[in-house]
Amino acid sequence: MEKLQESMYKLIVETSTNLPKDVRIAIAKAKKRENAGTRAAMSLGTITNNISMADENVSPICQDTGLPTFKIKTPVAVNQLKVKDAIYSAIAQATKDGKLRPNSVDSLTGANSGDNLGIGTPVIKFEQWEKDYIDVRLILKGGGCENKNIQYSLPCELEGLGRAGRDLDGIRKCIMHSVYQAQGQGCSAGFIGVGIGGDRTSGYELAKEQLFRTVDDVNPNEDLSKLEEYVMENANKLGIGTMGFGGETTLLGCKVGVINRIPASFFVSVAYNCWAYRRLGMTVNPETGEINEWLYQDGEKVDFANDANKADEESETREVVLQAPITEEQIRELKVGDVVHINGMMYTGRDAIHKYLTDHDAPVDLDGQIIYHCGPVMLKDEEGSWHVKAAGPTTSIREEPYQGDIMKKFGVRAVIGKGGMGPKTLAALEEHGGVYLNAIGGAAQYYADCIKSVEGVDLMEFGIPEAMWHLQVEGFTAVVTMDSHGNSLHEDVDKSSLEKLATFKDPVFK
Repeated sequence: MEKLQESMYKLIVETSTNLPKDVRIAIAKAKKRENAGTRAAMSLGTITNNISMADENVSPICQDTGLPTFKIKTPVAVNQLKVKDAIYSAIAQATKDGKLRPNSVDSLTGANSGDNLGIGTPVIKFEQWEKDYIDVRLILKGGGCENKNIQYSLPCELEGLGRAGRDLDGIRKCIMHSVYQAQGQGCSAGFIGVGIGGDRTSGYELAKEQLFRTVDDVNPNEDLSKLEEYVMENANKLGIGTMGFGGETTLLGCKVGVINRIPASFFVSVAYNCWAYRRLGMTVNPETGEINEWLYQDGEKVDFANDANKADEESETREVVLQAPITEEQIRELKVGDVVHINGMMYTGRDAIHKYLTDHDAPVDLDGQIIYHCGPVMLKDEEGSWHVKAAGPTTSIREEPYQGDIMKKFGVRAVIGKGGMGPKTLAALEEHGGVYLNAIGGAAQYYADCIKSVEGVDLMEFGIPEAMWHLQVEGFTAVVTMDSHGNSLHEDVDKSSLEKLATFKDPVFK
């Protein structure tokens, strides 16, 4: 039992901190396709830098643990209850050690368990087989990409593509639409798993199961193989690009599976995964609990350490240094596309903080300050001081109902997140003199390195991810994607990608 728990712990740490080789290869290819000096090139440079830093620090690639999902095959005689106990202990230990963010909350009260354990977490799916070893696979799929999962019921009408029928071409349209609707909110460039058939539950399960396939495998079903090739070739013509900034690469992988259905239902389910595709596996000796072999790590490892910053050389974008607190005059000078480097204080705020600020005074003076949509991984040392282990941005659109009102109420001048925000926030930015800054999603080590100290924390009753952390930063880089003049890069990319999506309306598979 002790050895099995140790093996599970190693799997969790490796999955959180070490991207598999097939994913690294896909990212390296994407980086080569982008033109130097573009926002996409800068983003991929940051991403590859982040991957190298996670390797070096043995720290989380992304701060969002997501919902850890284990897929396990065991010989008939193996006690699955003991396997579960080993996983639970390993999850709790990895959380305590700062390899996972405490991410399991009570759905009714919002209380954080603090150890990633609770009813339904982690997800563990068992299957028995005739082989004499245990096969364990784990995926850490964050909330930003999980929220971009989508399920279609055929026939249906799709924006830009028209009617999707109950056939292979209708499935094609659904998959293309799924990439369009994700835009940059799922930390593109991403990977998708597609499940055809089943009911609503088994369809999604099949879609997520496809994410356990390797990026370079070939589908044994000829029709599905052609479909995967088509999507990979044409989804990247939508021009959404890394982080939704525009560019050559929007999709890094597409895998499709099919199961039977009932005549009355025809579901196409899509599981979207971000570039931080944290998926690993191992085979385990059922008698000793020791690791026999690591999975997904065949071939030579791509090392980004030597070329991580080449992509952003000779930048074509305007770069601005901001010292917080920021004045309205400074904000009005910023335009969409500017790259900003921030020094000074910023304050984290996610869902609980925004809801709280709607009805309460702020615990600190936010006039001229910056709110960072971030739920960091934090550890306290023996002296009681907090240290940031991972601190990438969270998806901002969840704060759309609150953000504009809070900025005007407290005098906030800038918010940082990922994926952009909606019309209510855009109008408030123009009226109040504010700006939205898009940080690079998933780059948790890169941004943790920009945080030089933790100056304090408020509202810890909401849990570590949801508390308001006071962070002193230096050289914190992000892109202006919504400015105080009514401009939104997110709206522009959405409009242009919808126009491109419409060019794929005509039938392809008959």
